[in-house]
Amino acid sequence: MLENFLNNHNLPYPDTIHPIIVHFVIAMVLFAFLCDAIAYFTHNYRLFEVSWWNMFFATIAIFVAVVFGQLEAGLSQPYNAVRPVLNLHTILGWSLSGILAVITAWRYVIYCRTPKKISILYLAASLFVTVLVGVQVYFGDELVWIYGLHTAPVVEAMRKGLLQ
Repeated sequence: MLENFLNNHNLPYPDTIHPIIVHFVIAMVLFAFLCDAIAYFTHNYRLFEVSWWNMFFATIAIFVAVVFGQLEAGLSQPYNAVRPVLNLHTILGWSLSGILAVITAWRYVIYCRTPKKISILYLAASLFVTVLVGVQVYFGDELVWIYGLHTAPVVEAMRKGLLQ
């Protein structure tokens, strides 16, 4: 019955929303780290504010991305081969949202106390989050480009019972 409401991507709306939101998160986290690193070494303190606002909006966006990711993962009806990667991507996504929230809270404290400088420890933590985002991108790319989740040919094969 649910299949009557789903399109050829197995979605109730035209295309996946999760990757659209995730691309904003990726860009904002990477840009925040870049701004912090440049500001740290050049003492251009205006970039610290740019970094703070990017982290703030990335933290909000990642929770929206996780919600749509959960919804779309459920609608994808994953076949056996994709499940380990999808499970890892899901666990890392939830973990990353929590880690990003903590790092952003730390960044807020820094922003309030010393808006014109950051510690090397925070910069290292920000680099760690940036690397985690890169790992998450790898698993997300694998889900689409290797396993074909929400692509029309894979959805059609699943509906015909060719994938299990």
